[in-house]
Formats: sequence, structure tokens, C-alpha cells
Amino acid sequence: MEHALVSARPVNQAAVRIIPFATFIAFIILGSAAGDWLQSLGLDTRWLYAARAVTVGCLLLFFWRHFKELHDFTGISGLQIISATAAGIVVFVLWINLDQPWASTGQPAAFNPVQPEGAELDWVLVFFRLLGMVIVVPIMEELFWRSYLLRRVDAQDFLARSPARASVYAILISSALFASEHNQWLAGLLAGLVYTVIYMRTRNLWLPVISHAVTNALLGWWILATGQWHFW
Repeated sequence: MEHALVSARPVNQAAVRIIPFATFIAFIILGSAAGDWLQSLGLDTRWLYAARAVTVGCLLLFFWRHFKELHDFTGISGLQIISATAAGIVVFVLWINLDQPWASTGQPAAFNPVQPEGAELDWVLVFFRLLGMVIVVPIMEELFWRSYLLRRVDAQDFLARSPARASVYAILISSALFASEHNQWLAGLLAGLVYTVIYMRTRNLWLPVISHAVTNALLGWWILATGQWHFW
């Protein structure tokens, strides 16, 4: 009887969307604050990204049953998928062309997957980087920025709030904060606005996830093709 009551306890819907994102940010802070110390111990801090991708991915899987907005595939048309893909391509083009100093803040911590002893790529590191960029990050960020924060700005019961009714204030706040998460703030702001519009128009979170994933997949390909590691 006690077990049944525990199982029936309401889940904090905000928390299950915040925890994966907060964990992601915590790994970034760890790498920034303790990176030099960890390197002095002989640790390759590039593996923090692999740990981050796996940890956040596991949290998403653990909480998956609570992400009702990702259980809905109804109403997704081929045209919407094509449009979301096209939007992801546009954001990618903007991203690689808006890396000027005036549109950026600080210096990005470049992730260089080249093996220390030569010019060969460490493909295990590349795998985890792409896993994080293309799968984990789009799902985690869209759940937090679009599904949760965009709607939470307007309503405490954010799940009952249709994204189509998002206020201008909510759009600007969520997109600006999304931009602040990225070194390239202008590209991040435009990307946040694009993904928000997609969510508002389609009212299905999978569409901005797809668009976000396309952007990141193309960016990963571009980085590997050109060796411009600062985009990572």
C-alpha cells in the first residue's frame, strides 16, 4: 500500500525539465573552474564532454516518461519536417557567418579532438561530441528553453499553456537567455527566435528539436571539415 502511494506521488514537471539542463551547465562550470587543476593531475579534460553527454542523456531517458510533449507525433506533416530542416540549415549558415568579435562574448573554449601524439582525430571523442551536439543537446535544450521556460514565463502551469499563445515578453526573455548560454550571442539569439517560432506555429516540440539537430549536425560536419575548433 505504501509503495503504491509513493508511486502515485505527483512528479514535479518543472524539475524533470530543469535537472538535465542544470546538470549540463554544472559540467561546463566544472570544466571552467577546475579544468587547470584536473589537467595538473594528468586528466584529459576533453573527456568531460563525453561524461556530460552520457550523464545528461541518461537523465533524459530516466525522465522520458514525463516528457508528454515528446510523446505526441500527431499532426506532424512532411511539409513541417521539410520546413524545420530548412530553418535548421538557415541557422547553421547564420552561425558560421556571425562569429565576428562584435557578435561574440569572450573566447570560446575550443574542443580539439586531434590526438596529442599526431594529426589524427580521436574518433571516440568525436563520436561523443557529435552524440551530444546532434541528439542530447537539441532534446535537452528544447525541453528547457522552449517547452518549459517559454511557457513558464506566462503561466505557472506551463504544460497547460499552448506555445501558440506565448507572449512577446516570453519570446524575448527565453530567446535572450538562450543567447546568453552561447559565446556567439547574436547567432544564439537568432537561433532561439527561429526555434521558438517553429514551436509556436506547429505546437509540437519535435519540430524545433529537428531544426536544432539539423543545425548542430551541419555545424559538426563543418567543424570536422574545416578544423575550426572554436565553433565547438
